[in-house]
Amino acid sequence: MNLSDAVKSIIKPHEKDTLTPLSTIFGERLDKSNILSEYPRPQMVRQSCISLNGSWDYAITGDSKAPARYEGHILVPFSPEAALSGVGRQLGPDEYLWYRRTLPVDESALHAGKRLLLHFGAVDYLCTLFVNGHKALTHEGGYLPFEADITPFLLPEDNELILRVQDFTETRSQSRGKQTLKRGGIFYTAQSGIWQSVWMEWVPCAYIHKLTVQADYDTRKVTLDLSIRSHMAEESPAPLTACAFFDGRALASGELVFSANSSALPAKSRAAAPMKNSAAPNILHASLELSVPEEDFHPWSPENPSLYDLTVSFGADQVTSYFALRCFSIEKQDGIPFFCLNHKPYFLMGVLDQGYWPDGLYTAPSDEALIYDITAMKELGFNMLRKHIKVESARWYYHCDRLGMIVCQDMVNGGSAYHMPVISYLPTLFPRLSSHLKDSHYAALSRKDKAARIQWEKECLETVDALAHFPCIAIWVPFNEGWGQFDTRRITELVRSRDKTRLIDSASGWFDQDCGDFVSVHNYFRPLAVTVKKWENRAFFLSEYGGFACHIQDHSSVDRIFGYKRFDTLGQFRAAYHDLIQKSLLPLRKQGLSGAVFTQLSDVEEEVNGILTYDRKINKLKD
Repeated sequence: MNLSDAVKSIIKPHEKDTLTPLSTIFGERLDKSNILSEYPRPQMVRQSCISLNGSWDYAITGDSKAPARYEGHILVPFSPEAALSGVGRQLGPDEYLWYRRTLPVDESALHAGKRLLLHFGAVDYLCTLFVNGHKALTHEGGYLPFEADITPFLLPEDNELILRVQDFTETRSQSRGKQTLKRGGIFYTAQSGIWQSVWMEWVPCAYIHKLTVQADYDTRKVTLDLSIRSHMAEESPAPLTACAFFDGRALASGELVFSANSSALPAKSRAAAPMKNSAAPNILHASLELSVPEEDFHPWSPENPSLYDLTVSFGADQVTSYFALRCFSIEKQDGIPFFCLNHKPYFLMGVLDQGYWPDGLYTAPSDEALIYDITAMKELGFNMLRKHIKVESARWYYHCDRLGMIVCQDMVNGGSAYHMPVISYLPTLFPRLSSHLKDSHYAALSRKDKAARIQWEKECLETVDALAHFPCIAIWVPFNEGWGQFDTRRITELVRSRDKTRLIDSASGWFDQDCGDFVSVHNYFRPLAVTVKKWENRAFFLSEYGGFACHIQDHSSVDRIFGYKRFDTLGQFRAAYHDLIQKSLLPLRKQGLSGAVFTQLSDVEEEVNGILTYDRKINKLKD
């Protein structure tokens, strides 16, 4: 073990530092009148989207009473801590962040009886929505999308939308990822409030509320599970139709017919329940199955990311979507378990992706910026990204789907203040001992708060549901390095029961509880090795390694260097990287290594172990 490098990696807070302002070319090209205007939910697209990104009024107050006046303007969806927001201020845990704007309302749509849905991609952390002074919704959780039907609160003239937000970060046990109010080392500037797109759309009185697509690689069957909401007082028979396409050519279709007075009338399949006459909203759950002909079978892989298009219509409502045929599994070859894609051993050449930007923090400045990170890693030979302790915008996963990039998805960690000697330093020094710590010791792993454990569990399952659509996601990671880890065996089975189509890395790094699909190890300071035994049923996964630091003047947030092994020049960095990959990593494949995740995609603040600089202007591995 390289003890000197390990000692240098001890985390120290530097919250009083002033970070050197950095900007990406994407932020520099930002058009404030056209911010992230692409449809935010590519897995379920309508044509009636109205973007609400742009300038909103904002205020920060010390209590929950609405402000008498607003302080200025904030550029949504950038958080107030982000430079691109135009605010540049940290929200305190005892403060309230307020947003206000007027809503454009189509009076003809309102008079026609349509419904207006208001969507938020993500708001960190606790928020309450008011429409024309009426409380419309309260939402807890900083990483997942939510919506509100605001039709009952609308007026035919101007409508006022107000959002009140609180964010406690690490002062409570909420899920927070790498955010901290005491920035330093591997923990970064906290952000708050709206940080993903806000939009609204008009829908008919009866509309498709949810669409889940489950594609079975082995049977070539595609199952559409739908939730339909109806606000019509009287129902007339309404068809639900679906059609799958490949390269613009229809290849499979199906239909259901719903009636107010009978069960769904079978066409090629059958619905779960009838629609009823009621002025109150009815919710109908339906399922429809399509079969992909063998001659139209196109498996998805990073090398050939084949996607099928899908159109679903119900009455006057229509949405478009897509799906892919692929499967992920652990299968043995010569007695050794390996990760398999479409039943063939497939080596996961991965890189850690934190999803931070110097000018937008959690929010990428543009769709082009999201694409850049993915394509830059593909060009270097990576086929997998580990989305680390963050849930991305839906468009990021969509780009991974269409460009061909497998995703290992972390859940967002939480818990009270972490005991770093217990969960970081001791496991680094004595890795064999870490597996003996049982995660029922809630205090040691910062999980004494029962209510916070329940909330995390809820958000964990909501994350699985929210991201279940995206074919690129292969692995769920409930816990990382003991940060708020608890009841790992039970949580693993809970996630598996929710999604049987993906694999689970139950405890990435250490504190293994002998469950899940991987023996998962982080190794920054020792020679790389495989410790899995041939009779293990779990594949060996080097879920973090590398951490090579190289500070680039004028492209770093601070002059201080944080990383696990330091290099003074790009030449040294490149030589060390190529030696590590060719001489130490790749030879381990024959010994049972299924995948490895290099740290990391980009620098983040003082952590300069990225392949890309924080501003994305230099690729350290390219001349």
